[in-house]
Amino acid sequence: MISTKDITALILAGGRAQRMGGIDKGLIPFHGKPLIESAIAKLKPQAQTIVINANRNITKYASYGYPVIMDETPDFSGPLAGFSVGLKACKTPYLLTSPCDSPLLPNNLAESLITEMERGDFQLVYASTKEVDGKVWAQPVFCLMQSNLQDSLNQFLQTGDLKIDRWFKELRSSTVIFNHPQSFANVNTPEELKALEEVSA
Repeated sequence: MISTKDITALILAGGRAQRMGGIDKGLIPFHGKPLIESAIAKLKPQAQTIVINANRNITKYASYGYPVIMDETPDFSGPLAGFSVGLKACKTPYLLTSPCDSPLLPNNLAESLITEMERGDFQLVYASTKEVDGKVWAQPVFCLMQSNLQDSLNQFLQTGDLKIDRWFKELRSSTVIFNHPQSFANVNTPEELKALEEVSA
């Protein structure tokens, strides 16, 4: 049985946030508090410990009392760069990943991904959402993976490929479909931030 004690949560706050004018997304106020605080509050009960992946404002992120790790690859190379340093820093058998800008992420994210992980012999399980029209969308930055996948990921990154779904295809992976797409909504524009605040008011 996988329990929360086996899980390290990795919050991805290392992006460039070009659509938000380049500001550091994890520090944007959401209901008056930096977005990163929503992510910490949601993930704390779901994991043994938390690690934050950030490439700017390191001191601010470090003030939350968790280790802050920077990408080892230059140029903000996306979530896989964060996964890579997260796996390196992970001291538990599993790593749970989430971006810093999805403040409504499910309280049962880890639990649902664990159930699927235990059902099959999977190395990685990621979230998907079902929209109102029945379409299913992958939400690959929300995933639970075995922490021994570092070699696999590094070999993949050495090919120069940064596409998250292509790496998943190389693994025994599966997905869990969540019925509330809003749970994974992330903030890319000031308008989206306002809309999310209204939904969660």
